[in-house]
Amino acid sequence: MFLFWLGFGILCSAPMGVALVFLVRYWELRIRYMDILVRIFQEKPLFIVPRGQPVPEAEDVRFPAADGATLAGCYLRAAGPRRGVILFGLEFGSNRWSCQPYCEHLLAAGYDVFAFETRGQGDSDCPPGYEPLQWVTQFEVNDAQAALTYLKNRPDADPCGVGFFGVSKGAGAGLLAAARDPYVRCFVTDGVFGVYTTLVPYMRQWFRIYNNRLLIQGLVPSWYYGLIGLAGLAKIERLRGCRFPHLEDALPRLAPRPLLMIHGGGDTYIKPEMARALCGCAREPRELWVVEGAKHNMALQTAGDEYRRRVLDFFNNHLAQDSLTQRRKDRKEDKASVRREPAARRKHASPAG
Repeated sequence: MFLFWLGFGILCSAPMGVALVFLVRYWELRIRYMDILVRIFQEKPLFIVPRGQPVPEAEDVRFPAADGATLAGCYLRAAGPRRGVILFGLEFGSNRWSCQPYCEHLLAAGYDVFAFETRGQGDSDCPPGYEPLQWVTQFEVNDAQAALTYLKNRPDADPCGVGFFGVSKGAGAGLLAAARDPYVRCFVTDGVFGVYTTLVPYMRQWFRIYNNRLLIQGLVPSWYYGLIGLAGLAKIERLRGCRFPHLEDALPRLAPRPLLMIHGGGDTYIKPEMARALCGCAREPRELWVVEGAKHNMALQTAGDEYRRRVLDFFNNHLAQDSLTQRRKDRKEDKASVRREPAARRKHASPAG
């Protein structure tokens, strides 16, 4: 009996010992590397931010955010009869006119495009105490929701809904807003990234830089880095007075609306494996197109005509067709109403009439 209880105690103590080792190591990593994580997370990337020039025939727009901030946008009209409306989310730091290279072929094909600047970007207000970074916060998500509200309330609003096309940070903010709003019918993103699927691989890289013990590097699992990363995010949220929503949690709610993710195969900021992990969080119908050799936000410059063709085909299949079906349905209802109206007048007419 003694040997039985001794063996039982050893078996039970082994998991407890492993858990204790992980707990001690967790606090050691937090104490030693938390300040480094907070500092690196808040560093801005070094890349050239595109800026476009105003288009004379465009409608320059100002609209309110939920908290009263004034946001800037531009509404570009299709060259011919309108086939649909597309909301465009800008990359970090760019202005509203920089959407033109992405959208010129869409305008020519019959799509209106509305591009908007989130707070602290371009001509949009920046509330005191807030400095936008490349990471999406709830402020950018709220601004994307305000842009959707603006499109819904326009006199020429499309009752069928809109499509979404976003780049990098603007793509993430738009997807997070659209996850709650079925008015957005389909999604195209370029260089989109989530917080968790980006942070964990980077933490592995940072840990290798600041820790030369290879055995420890190999033994630490990804979820362990995730726990430390989430603790770091919580600290940064307190310091900056914001919240970093997780796109990974929102992506499943996009279904059954179709999603096309475009990503650069040579992206050294958001590596292709990060994009694959993020795409894996979404449900069907989804598609990931990795453009070989393209750097971050450079897939259009690399793929050119193929890029434009794929984006246009996507909206033709998933946005224009829905709009056409809805317009046909509306016309049928209008004709049915016209046929019913004379009959109703005859039924209620007086004999003298």
